[in-house]
Amino acid sequence: MDKEKFDFTIQDLGERTMPSPVHVSYYTSDTKRVLYNIYLEHYKDLTTPDGVPLSLEVAGPREKIFFDPVQTKAAIVTCGGLCPGINDVIRAIIMELFYRYGVKNAVGIKYGFQGLIPKYGHQAMELTPDIVKDIHASGGSILSSSRGMQEPAEMVTTLKRMNVDVLFCIGGDGTMRGARFIAEEITKRNLNISVIGIPKTIDNDLTLIQKTFGFDTAISEAVKVIQCSHVEAKGAPMGIGLVKIMGRLSGHIAAGAALAQGDVNFALIPEVQFDLEGERGFLKSLEKRLHKSGHCVILVAEGAGQDIIRKDNEYIERDASGNIKLLDIGTFLKMHIEEYFNKKGMEINLKYIDPSYIIRSVPANASDSIYCGALGQYAVHAGMAGKTSMLVGLIKDEYVHLPFRMVSSGSKVNPEGNIWMRVLETTGQPPSMKN
Repeated sequence: MDKEKFDFTIQDLGERTMPSPVHVSYYTSDTKRVLYNIYLEHYKDLTTPDGVPLSLEVAGPREKIFFDPVQTKAAIVTCGGLCPGINDVIRAIIMELFYRYGVKNAVGIKYGFQGLIPKYGHQAMELTPDIVKDIHASGGSILSSSRGMQEPAEMVTTLKRMNVDVLFCIGGDGTMRGARFIAEEITKRNLNISVIGIPKTIDNDLTLIQKTFGFDTAISEAVKVIQCSHVEAKGAPMGIGLVKIMGRLSGHIAAGAALAQGDVNFALIPEVQFDLEGERGFLKSLEKRLHKSGHCVILVAEGAGQDIIRKDNEYIERDASGNIKLLDIGTFLKMHIEEYFNKKGMEINLKYIDPSYIIRSVPANASDSIYCGALGQYAVHAGMAGKTSMLVGLIKDEYVHLPFRMVSSGSKVNPEGNIWMRVLETTGQPPSMKN
């Protein structure tokens, strides 16, 4: 086992000498840590080279801080796709900075990392409690967003010119990678600028992170769509409700929605391959379901079945962030389902729904709002303490500090795990649809 990849050391800008203005019942010490591993069978493996169990630094307010609040300027940037809860995080950061630390100078960087590149001409936006007090009631990001990496050296030059002391980066895997490059360039120049990340991906697919904000809301909204799809499926002879949901590389939303709403009969996710044709394939399984019950609800993650619809020699396009552009599994399935039953002379009534942009654009629900508030507050505590090149995350029900280098996309639904086992039990679909 490569123990170097489990380096949870958090970088500091320097000695903290200023008493914190935050009045709390207790302060969190850097020595307060939680075990990374809680399973006995891996306890001996997951240790440092000197035999100490791997642990993580607990998030929270420090008794001494690095930055003088009166002289501190903070900036917030939001990158990547939209997600419920972004405005909640922005609001939590500003409220914590102004009312708890007394930081009165904060700006929002418009349109993601583009806002730190002068040639784009995006002007920074002043952020105050009056400006952000109601933004959590709206979806999206008041700062807007963009995809794609910009030149770190140019972004750091802009931060220095703007006299920014703490940069809060809200985004997913690509954003955290970009934030890491910014922090490395800052270290190279020996500047005292803190870079703190707040992880955002509606797909909930970041490694180590227990849950990302927006995920609960996505499931809640998906359930509403599934309910409508079920009504449509039952409303006509041999009715089929087909719903495509988010999930580029992981099926967390599809699995969660299937469990939350027991009307789904087939959940198709990227982690579990299936065949379209053949005696054990999906289409034959769908036919059996229709003959048995007269209707069916299918929930498919956008990244499912890409191996079926993509030819080996087909050109692969990528977006500005470097992500592979997915082919549309929803319309593909719709076409092939209709074609299959048409050849059999069997009448079906298929209704196809793709609510992806609607789901990601709604305001956060209560559960996500609470979570976003905590992430924003803990991010401010870390930044004012002079922590840098790190993000705030939830691991095993504890808010902790994680180095940027430790977090990436790749968390998947385990086909052999408890979640997928429960999905199979709930849907009643075959354990395998491979011939």
